Amino acid sequence: MKINGDNTIPYPVEQVWAALLDPAVLVRTIPGCERLETTGEHTYAMTVTAGVAAIRGTYDGTCALSDLAEHESLVMRLRGAGAPGTIDATVNVAFAPAGDGATRVTYDADAVVGGMVGGVGQRMLASVSKRTAGEFFGNVAEAIGGSAAPSAASSSSAPAGPAAAGAVFTAPPRPATSQQDFVKGIAVGAGLVLLGVIAGRLFGSGGDGRDGSAV
Repeated sequence: MKINGDNTIPYPVEQVWAALLDPAVLVRTIPGCERLETTGEHTYAMTVTAGVAAIRGTYDGTCALSDLAEHESLVMRLRGAGAPGTIDATVNVAFAPAGDGATRVTYDADAVVGGMVGGVGQRMLASVSKRTAGEFFGNVAEAIGGSAAPSAASSSSAPAGPAAAGAVFTAPPRPATSQQDFVKGIAVGAGLVLLGVIAGRLFGSGGDGRDGSAV
């Protein structure tokens, strides 16, 4: 399944880049993310509650950021599995000034989805993924602007940058209305997001689609 799109965040590239590399920001901006643990440099274990149509469940997976070209681009690899299915996605994310101090973030994801989620259909999955990406980037903008609530991390104050392996971050309580469908990527953000961000629904440890339900 191919998913691509773009979103504009009303802050400079430097601030958007820093936010997307900060696990304390990611845990509270990725829709449905409940827990994030640093396992290495820019690599994380994640727990996400997500749903598509009537299919909803909890996914355990991983997120790894690589090929970092500072303030320009990065690659996000998302893998995960849960009762509703699996996903294995690679998301290419690019950053560019958009004028008036804003940043245009573009993403291009290639995902393999299996299980019950894979049977939903590409059109619905793509629609939910794009909506989720928009929510993710909106959350990132709020976090940069300081309107998002502080994350509940394993320590009293969240680090503003790469954390040591084993650092655990948990999302603050969210109103039930904010628990929207999340398919990964993508995000980005963040997703994106990162990003999913962002592509939407994280994460598969083995979603190769050989059961015939991949899209």
